Amino acid sequence: MKSHILTPPVAQPGAAPSQAATGRTLNWGVVATGRIVAKVLGDLQALEDANVCAVSSRDVVKARAFADEHGIERAYGSYQELLADAQLDAVYIATPHGQHFEIAMAALAAGKHVVCEKSLTINAAEARTLVNFAGERSLFLMEALWARFTPAFARALAIIESGELGEISWVQADLGFLAQYDPAWRLFDPKAGGGALLDLAVYPLTWAVGALGFPDSVQAVAQLNADGVDTQTAINLGYAAGGHAQLMVTLTGNAPQQARVVGSAGWLATNTPLHNASQLIVHPTDGPARVEEFEAVGENYGYEFREATRCIQQGLTASPTMPWEHSVKTMELFDTIRASVGVRYPNDLLTH
Repeated sequence: MKSHILTPPVAQPGAAPSQAATGRTLNWGVVATGRIVAKVLGDLQALEDANVCAVSSRDVVKARAFADEHGIERAYGSYQELLADAQLDAVYIATPHGQHFEIAMAALAAGKHVVCEKSLTINAAEARTLVNFAGERSLFLMEALWARFTPAFARALAIIESGELGEISWVQADLGFLAQYDPAWRLFDPKAGGGALLDLAVYPLTWAVGALGFPDSVQAVAQLNADGVDTQTAINLGYAAGGHAQLMVTLTGNAPQQARVVGSAGWLATNTPLHNASQLIVHPTDGPARVEEFEAVGENYGYEFREATRCIQQGLTASPTMPWEHSVKTMELFDTIRASVGVRYPNDLLTH
């Protein structure tokens, strides 16, 4: 059975992302200084053809401190100032979800290539507008769904494509942790696109889409808090050919954080966490079980930035591994789920 997304360029089991230059050096700017940026930055800076030369925050003092800590030359007190920097070729956006559309549109309008954290936008209308604008401007745009580029996921796709597991019929995946309520935290802020769905569900969904494609039907139930964001959501995906996927995301407890793919001739599973697995456990029906190991390279974000850099250098506007169509379809699916469980965001009221 063929998988429904393309195998990443770094598809060899355990292969490290090449840090050697594959083309001209790109000058990067980073929008935001939060926890995720601190994790990602080292892997981006490790690429020989990536020069991270600017960072922005709403607080210029915070931006300057972050820049000094990470060896970045220029610090700005707003994303508008950063985007006015004529030396920048590309920007990495890592703000809360609710700001992604505004900043990514501004970056494209300023002529910058864009890598934007997941989820790409709040809703499908924003996603469609964004990708259409990138196409009109002939600029690269990619959702930073780093899990798609890791060796363990690439290897899992290769196993599925090989037919070793037979016809895939069932995927089960979960992701969750205990998040202590704080109304100021983006996870619980509707303006930021808070909730388990937008923050976590894309990772379990990646396994379902990789094995079965996008679904023909979806059902969901969710637990909402007083702020109107989902603290737990269960998703059932149906496929006309007979496959099913069961996905769970939660902010109410520590989940196993594993994925399982079941076929007519065997099954495979990840260890924890499914979005950055270091092991695949493979159980063929007619053969011995085995464990395949994968060592992390840095924080494992280098794979997605190697792909983005390669695409920009080659004049591509979209990554074959993380195509625009998949980002838009994901937001359409999430829109359907949110409508069924009653989650609404302020961005939904805007016309783009």
